[in-house]
Amino acid sequence: MKFADLPVKEAEGALLAHSLRAGGKAFKKGRKLSAEDVAALQAEGIETVFAAHLGPDEMPEDEAAAQLAEALGADSGLRPGAPFTGRANLFAETAGLTLIDRSAIDRINAVHEAITLATLAPYESVSEGQMVATVKIIPFACPKEALEEACAIAREQTAIGLASFQPQRYGLLSTQLPSLKESLLDKTRQVLETRITALEGTLVEEARLAHEPGPLTAALKDMAGKADILLVSGASAIVDRQDVVPAAIEAAGGRVLHFGMPVDPGNLLLLGELAGKPVLGLPGCARSPKLNGADWVMQRLAANLPVAREDITAMGVGGLLKEISSRPQPREGGKVGSARPRITALILAAGRSSRMGLQNKLLAPIEGVPMVVRTANAALASSADVTIAVTGHEKEAVEAALAAHLPAGNKLRLTHNPDYREGLSASLKAGIAAAEKEGADALLILLGDMPDVSASTIDRLIAAYDPEEGRLICIPTFQGKRGNPVLWDARFFEEMQSLRGDIGAKPLIAQYEEAVCEVPVPEDTIHRDLDTPEALAARTKT
Repeated sequence: MKFADLPVKEAEGALLAHSLRAGGKAFKKGRKLSAEDVAALQAEGIETVFAAHLGPDEMPEDEAAAQLAEALGADSGLRPGAPFTGRANLFAETAGLTLIDRSAIDRINAVHEAITLATLAPYESVSEGQMVATVKIIPFACPKEALEEACAIAREQTAIGLASFQPQRYGLLSTQLPSLKESLLDKTRQVLETRITALEGTLVEEARLAHEPGPLTAALKDMAGKADILLVSGASAIVDRQDVVPAAIEAAGGRVLHFGMPVDPGNLLLLGELAGKPVLGLPGCARSPKLNGADWVMQRLAANLPVAREDITAMGVGGLLKEISSRPQPREGGKVGSARPRITALILAAGRSSRMGLQNKLLAPIEGVPMVVRTANAALASSADVTIAVTGHEKEAVEAALAAHLPAGNKLRLTHNPDYREGLSASLKAGIAAAEKEGADALLILLGDMPDVSASTIDRLIAAYDPEEGRLICIPTFQGKRGNPVLWDARFFEEMQSLRGDIGAKPLIAQYEEAVCEVPVPEDTIHRDLDTPEALAARTKT
């Protein structure tokens, strides 16, 4: 691929190297120029563009990124996202720890300068839906031969993966001295239970006893029959292998595997084993919710990964945790790790179908399925985190159709717009209010009368959304023409709620054109709304 100043008349099918504007229309870099684009540029008197045609041995960036992400994601516990601008991300399907093979990553990155793969660090704790890796093809294509080589490495060597946290049972033994307040033990239990919950585990039992080898030995033997992982929070820090906690483990028939770790805070951690169960003698810093060395060991045990002496001694690089506020920390009621932005799919299904006469178009059957149900199925099959349908006109009938035709256990949520007669803007406000309660970072607005929009189209919009890169309003296009649905960043919610009448958020697009990202899709369904008897009749005949 070689970029040059091409005559516009020869630029159909070429990729633009730089963004430009013509006739009030934005042509973004990387755009594949259509015949209509060429005509529009010629109409503005533009004679040349800096662009390039792909060669027969080159793969377009999105296709290349998707293929490599698919190869990396196979049987890995990671879900590839839809590609956009040469990038395809991989997301964790469950909470767990990242498994990274540096040698495989290095081999892939060494194949060709157009192919790049970036990942999180090994054994990093991630929540469900969090990005773990990203494939980026450096613009705007890569050699097919290089892509084949990179995909072959990904298939032969598991470059990235995920060890899911398992629902294990935890037992907590807290030793006491006369000077130790019960309130401190209560706080310790609360902090540790929050940690355990974040690791998909359950604290099944707690025992409080004197800080002496005899009582602790008996308690360990008892707890080993009830829990999968034993945690010992000592009233006094462990100072050597002959101290109370290690002595009790050995007296109970267990072994001390390692004492101490090169992680600060967390130096005074003890790892032991009793009746085939891991035993952790916790450092004093485990009483705090801040990240410490015990978290790293607990995370590996929660993911059923082996932890041996050599694993702990290898934690020194990166083990200085003090005053590193950017690291994820366990928080009450939450998971460890930051997830990707939360996307809410909002289905507007409140209208009166005034152009359809007496028939409610949303209930009209399309291939045996009510129109609104087809729209809901696409949203639920997409990667949107939450799907909400706004009802209004004939609320009971619409809700009944959704309940009757959607699969059992579906996650569709309903909200009613009592002011539906005021038009589309009222339904939009009701939907935004419901989405804000769900903590939405962005809203993907679907029209209930567009039943042929696919889950893959929705996923393309979600993949394109990137607030950090200024892609705040994502609009699908087919052959250069914009359509629906549209994805909006949450920063526009306030202005959207000030709209009046039977209009959607379209007027805001013209005001914020610099925030718009056009997302090409391979199907014209984004232009097809069935809002007249003629349109409905034509669709039902196909």
